[in-house]
Amino acid sequence: MKCQFCNSEDSRVVDSRPTDDGASIRRRRECISCGKRFTTYEKVETVQLLVVKKDQTRELFDPGKIREGIIHACHKRPVTARQIDAIVAQIEQFAYNSMQQEITTHQVGEMVMEALRSLDEVAYIRFASVYRQFTDIPTFMHELTRLMKENRREE
Repeated sequence: MKCQFCNSEDSRVVDSRPTDDGASIRRRRECISCGKRFTTYEKVETVQLLVVKKDQTRELFDPGKIREGIIHACHKRPVTARQIDAIVAQIEQFAYNSMQQEITTHQVGEMVMEALRSLDEVAYIRFASVYRQFTDIPTFMHELTRLMKENRREE
């Protein structure tokens, strides 16, 4: 690993430990030449995963976009960053474990909605209204009615 201070390629690992999410290894290194310390992260290289959008265009899978959508839906709701990160990690794990090179926005959206539905109903409705493109009040009311019926069955 090249030292960021003196560009020497000789360093030694002082400490290694997994990150909080367990997805990578944090390594504390010391440069043999200048003696300064720096941190590196080691992560498993994954296969590039493409997302197939509604218009059939494709783009790289970006968990950050999922996180942004969930954060927007959970604005001013009692949902913690840890809960949001757990949903994103769950979806990311499903996507990569599916062993497919492509996943549809429909699959991603449905997984987000299912997770939000059990976490916070208001966040679920917010996300669903954008994702399902509610264009009028009857469509919105239909979804609310369906949610209320499901809640009654669970009680």
